[in-house]
Amino acid sequence: MKISYKTLKSLIDFQESPEQLGVILTNTGLEVESIEAVEQIKGGLKGLVVGEVISCEKHPDADKLSLTKVDVGLENYLDIVCGAPNVASGQKVIVATVGATLYPTEGESFTIKKSKIRGAVSEGMLCAEDEIGLGNSHDGILILNTTLANGTPASNYFNLESDYCIEIGLTPNRADAASHYGVARDLKAVFHKSICLPNTDSLRFGDSEGKTKVSIENTEACPRFCGLNIKNVKVGPSPDWLKAFLGTIGVNSINNLVDISNYICHFLGQPMHIFDSDKINGNFINVRVPQKDSLIKTLDGLDRKLSGFDLAICDENNPMAIAGVFGGFESGVTENTQNVFLEVAYFNPSWIRKTSTFHSLKTDASFRYERGTDPNMPHFAIQLAAKLIIEIAGGEIDGKLIDLYPKKIENVEIAIKYKNIDRLIGKKLDTNLINSILESLDIKVLSFNEDTAQISIPPYRVDVTREADIVEEILRIYGFDNVELSDNMSSEFLAKFQKNDADNLRLKVSESLSSIGFNEIQTLSIVKPLQNEPLKNIAKGQEVRLLNPLSEDLSVLRQSLLFSGLESLVYNINRRNKDLKFYEFGRTYYKISNENGVKYKDSSVLGIWLTGNKTSETWQMKSSSTSFTDLANIVDQVLKNMRVSNISIEDADNLIFEYGLSYKFKNKPLVTFGSVNKKNLKFADCKQSVFYAEFDWELLLKNYSSEIKFSEISKFPEVRRDLSLVIDSTIKFSQIEELAFKTEKKLLKNINVFDVYEGDKLDAGKKSYSVSFNLQ
Repeated sequence: MKISYKTLKSLIDFQESPEQLGVILTNTGLEVESIEAVEQIKGGLKGLVVGEVISCEKHPDADKLSLTKVDVGLENYLDIVCGAPNVASGQKVIVATVGATLYPTEGESFTIKKSKIRGAVSEGMLCAEDEIGLGNSHDGILILNTTLANGTPASNYFNLESDYCIEIGLTPNRADAASHYGVARDLKAVFHKSICLPNTDSLRFGDSEGKTKVSIENTEACPRFCGLNIKNVKVGPSPDWLKAFLGTIGVNSINNLVDISNYICHFLGQPMHIFDSDKINGNFINVRVPQKDSLIKTLDGLDRKLSGFDLAICDENNPMAIAGVFGGFESGVTENTQNVFLEVAYFNPSWIRKTSTFHSLKTDASFRYERGTDPNMPHFAIQLAAKLIIEIAGGEIDGKLIDLYPKKIENVEIAIKYKNIDRLIGKKLDTNLINSILESLDIKVLSFNEDTAQISIPPYRVDVTREADIVEEILRIYGFDNVELSDNMSSEFLAKFQKNDADNLRLKVSESLSSIGFNEIQTLSIVKPLQNEPLKNIAKGQEVRLLNPLSEDLSVLRQSLLFSGLESLVYNINRRNKDLKFYEFGRTYYKISNENGVKYKDSSVLGIWLTGNKTSETWQMKSSSTSFTDLANIVDQVLKNMRVSNISIEDADNLIFEYGLSYKFKNKPLVTFGSVNKKNLKFADCKQSVFYAEFDWELLLKNYSSEIKFSEISKFPEVRRDLSLVIDSTIKFSQIEELAFKTEKKLLKNINVFDVYEGDKLDAGKKSYSVSFNLQ
């Protein structure tokens, strides 16, 4: 929402700068997002002054140029060459001095420089109105009728005042502040000053009903409707002050009547609509819900079908406007309009919200109506609109002011306890101070004693309905910063440590894998029956079949993510995308039969696939194929992220893998990984080697520790000792590692194989390991 600083100052007297005001508004809950200077005329006429032509002579070398001496209040006169036909001595003119930048009505801006024109020195420029952005005329220079002293800034002559656009990030609950008047109401409470609204006492209404009659058929959707006929208006351009106001808040000027309706909306927060009364069939307006699929052509030129629950402003035959949302094209104001009917109403927010959503129409009017406007505002708003129309567009009031308000919307009355206010604020406030703040916010204190108060809340404060809301109102005006922090902070309860969030842990692992080049895939849980064949021994049960499969190819639930991922790999490989890194979080399904019957089980699984080269081919380095070690490093990274250690290692089952490892945690398989065997690759029609890892994600989550353990850094340096061993080829590194840590539990920190040899220099059945031991 955009607010004009200048207009705000006209409503309430304050001296704060726009920046200071921005801080105050933010502290009251109206967060200021930006403050931008707005100039009525681009450049603000800086460097332009009022001058007087002292002398004017023809240029000796140019028939259409004149040599002038101009007084601009300096010690010496300026020599200026002028090409205007109407320049003459004794004239008061607008002078652009050297260094001034001009922004013409059309074309690019330019800067005035001291120059020579046909041999004559020129120290400025005498300006026409189009050259300084004031109009379109270029017949000659501007001749001023003024007694202002020479050298007076041109902005003073034209009464140009810069304005500031204050943009407020309005929260949905603060519908009451969706206008200049609404913001001023908060400032009234802060500054303890009254608001000065325009006076409409000069208006005189007739005794007759006027040209147009009004009826409300649906009073639930439209509790209040105000109308007024004005005849003999003249549609034309708006005055400069109105154009400037709309321009500051980013609204285009259309014509004087439309601009006035926009002004009322943004100034008072009360949307309104102006009809051409000569286009109202039967001179009759009925506020009702038309039949479903009734057609209306809206102001944007589109034909729209009404839903059957849309409230509309109708004439004797047809809808003329979608109430509270959008006006109609046929009854709108045009340049030929002479007689108008003003409509200012209060509509039920839920009705407008429903209509706006159905038609996907978000307008300035619906923005306010669907959040809740002030039911007491239409009467004043229509009077102010009438006053402005008469002043700007002429015309005269035809008949009396129509105000249909069958059932008045009353203030909301609630009781509050002062001790609750003090408890929620965290500071004891004086009762009189609380009452004063409430009164300044138009919340009447009907009665009070030491403990409680009975208050009355105006209906425009739709967000204030309970005691807690009252506390918020008091606190935002009193000031959050005025509530001091206690020397001793305390809490009424001890919070429990948050349980591990499965979604956050999944995101943590997902981001880790994605950061090293993996792509996440999502495959179907329904697979071909043959894809479960190699896994039957692992599943230890039967496959889960669909009762009503769409096809035999997709008739069972998967028992592993392996083949689903292989299908995705093959799809990419067949399209020349061969270097792939995939991962998937999915579920696997089992049916277990025993003497107690059949049980179904599903498990959460993380699958990882690697195939192709580590990196793409480049001239800088040769590409190398992915290996088992690459996958092992990734598996270790996942386990590190999930803070799982103390695992045991075994060989992987050969049903899936050519070779591989199985990591177990407390004798439960945690992850199995390795090189997929050729039989399974052939089954999937995959023609390149694939490395695959499958984690028991549920077991990982269950054993994740939210506690982070730290140990003191050793004061002593680390020592490395290397040992070369000739051992039987059947011995595994894990056996060496286990034996080493059993032998030295205190000083040995790490053990690693950095070289392996098997060849003709060793006896058959032997191999050589070079092992490093880190001691500390």
